Amino acid sequence: MNYYHDHRAEFLEGLKAFLRIPSISALSEHKPDVLRAAEFARGELEALGLKAELIEGRGNPLVYGEWLGAPGKPTILFYGHYDVQPPDPLDEWKSPPFEPEVRGNDLFARGAADDKGQVYLQIKAVEGLLKTTGRLPVNVKFLLEGEEETGGEHIEAYVKTRPARLKADAAVVCDTELFAPDLPTICVGLRGMVYAELAVQGASHDLHSGMYGGAAPNPFQAVAEIICALKDRDGRIQIPGFYDAVIPPSAKEREAWDRLPFDEKEYTEKEIGAPALVGEPGIPLFERVWARPTFEVHGIRGGFTGEGAKTVIPARAVAKISTRLVAGQTTAEAAEQLRAAIAAACPRGVTAELKVLSTGEPSLTDPDNPFIHAGAQALEEIFAKPTVYIRSGGSIPIVGVFREYLGIPSVMMGFGLPDDNLHAPNEKFHLPNFYRGMEVLARYLELLGS
Repeated sequence: MNYYHDHRAEFLEGLKAFLRIPSISALSEHKPDVLRAAEFARGELEALGLKAELIEGRGNPLVYGEWLGAPGKPTILFYGHYDVQPPDPLDEWKSPPFEPEVRGNDLFARGAADDKGQVYLQIKAVEGLLKTTGRLPVNVKFLLEGEEETGGEHIEAYVKTRPARLKADAAVVCDTELFAPDLPTICVGLRGMVYAELAVQGASHDLHSGMYGGAAPNPFQAVAEIICALKDRDGRIQIPGFYDAVIPPSAKEREAWDRLPFDEKEYTEKEIGAPALVGEPGIPLFERVWARPTFEVHGIRGGFTGEGAKTVIPARAVAKISTRLVAGQTTAEAAEQLRAAIAAACPRGVTAELKVLSTGEPSLTDPDNPFIHAGAQALEEIFAKPTVYIRSGGSIPIVGVFREYLGIPSVMMGFGLPDDNLHAPNEKFHLPNFYRGMEVLARYLELLGS
């Protein structure tokens, strides 16, 4: 596959150009940048000779492209997202987040691994085959979105209404990671999510804590009481019925996880950077992060947080919260269980309202199908090591959408690493994985075509 070696410098410069576009979907002032990133992706597909277009609708545009010149062969649907997370806190970046910088074998920038680098290697994998053979061994479609970091409503609506256009045999999702450096990995399970705001209202206006303290309800105290009622100090979720539908991992899966190369001390001190791990007692670590549901708090706002002192009892407090769901659970049931538990835990003197902002169903793919097997073989050939199967604690809502509306499995072959700082300062992509990823995907298409 000399093409992929010979054009590495060109691939790197192209990715840097993509990464310089601050396509932050969560911030409305970056709407023009989101559109620029969509146009960039469309231009890359058109340059290969694919029929490509922007699909406008509610929200940010989708980028669609297709090459259907292999009648009778399978069709692969490549998925990725061109939007990125906000880069805050900016003062923790060693180089500006939208000025890509190579340090050693890593490329640092927001979106480097999540997901622009992995979108770009998909496109370049297809480019290499077209440039060297003039055709592809299978039919290929691309569907790229600009709202993955903010809920993905546009793409779900489109997939739901256009199953004939998107018809494929399998989807390839490169938005996951290798379990460890140089260890080829396929992810077969993802947690789902319910992301919500918990708003607690006390008095009709802020109050002086000297005059009213001891009588007026405090929404911050109420938020804390509700949160502590939903999860205990040992990490057990206290929402009634929340664990009832959870499907535990099989004995075979647990045994495979036990054989993975893993240093818990290094994971604790270097990857997480914490004094100790937490979670449900008696539940092994991989099961806690891959196959058990969670409840987390992401931020609390309200009251006074400026410099100096202001003795105020705030009238309102808002907490951003989420639950990660696993196989067997559904977002609809989990949201109702959460809402009921909040109502039961709400202290007197305040009202509590839950507003669901986004959801994504959990997924678990049967590894015993030909599209997974071909992916494992392609990885093994390029990395020269046996492929391992894992789950991920993260959520990729589109996997459930593809399964529900297109009836296809998703082959989750990601090329990130656990320490790539996704959603954090100093996000990076390991360049050897960027280059090998192209070769893996090209070989995957060749295997399917044969």
